[in-house]
Amino acid sequence: MKTHYYFSWFNDFFPEKLVKLLHEDITDRKSLVMISADPSGYTGEQINSDDISEWTWLNQANIIFEEYHFIDYRMEKADAQRIIQNASVIFLCGGYPVLQNDFLAEYELSDVIKNSNAVIMGASAGSLNMAAKWLSLNNTDEVETSTIYEGIGFDPFAYESHSQRDYATFVQGYLFPLSEEIDVYAAEQESAIRVKDGKIETMGPVYLISHSKIQKLVETLGL
Repeated sequence: MKTHYYFSWFNDFFPEKLVKLLHEDITDRKSLVMISADPSGYTGEQINSDDISEWTWLNQANIIFEEYHFIDYRMEKADAQRIIQNASVIFLCGGYPVLQNDFLAEYELSDVIKNSNAVIMGASAGSLNMAAKWLSLNNTDEVETSTIYEGIGFDPFAYESHSQRDYATFVQGYLFPLSEEIDVYAAEQESAIRVKDGKIETMGPVYLISHSKIQKLVETLGL
């Protein structure tokens, strides 16, 4: 039974109905493994849960684990792979999706994560890299370019999540070319998608873009 959560971003904490579902889905709480989306951005050796929003969300939801592991370049590749294999929950953190994508490739973590029986979660950048594809927009010298990245591919759709983007930007069409080849789920702040045994459910403002048509999805998660 595979369970995947795609989070946009929560400014404070998980909504109550999401907490209820997480408690139902996360029955094994031995080991939480968090994967950085800024893997070389550390400043010291100690990692404090107060510094990691995603960790705080889980703490506030009273989802507590026996072991906590945070993977970035401070950890050896073999250790990272071993820890992921033993994880109860794997959480791909928010931050810089390209840096995280590169890190997953360099440490050869994607297949290890995909073969895991853990509950998989992502926030923002992490959700992008969980999906099959995602689009990176780059603005340089008033020229906008886009690059399509391959994610781990837990589920057969593309994902978009960003605090500066909402329905008004989604309808402008920058995701339409990608939507011609794969369905795109575009999420505003304070939203979540759960895919459990292939069934997709949503909470908060989430839009489905398919073949250049956009529709707001009715909330089904936790109802």
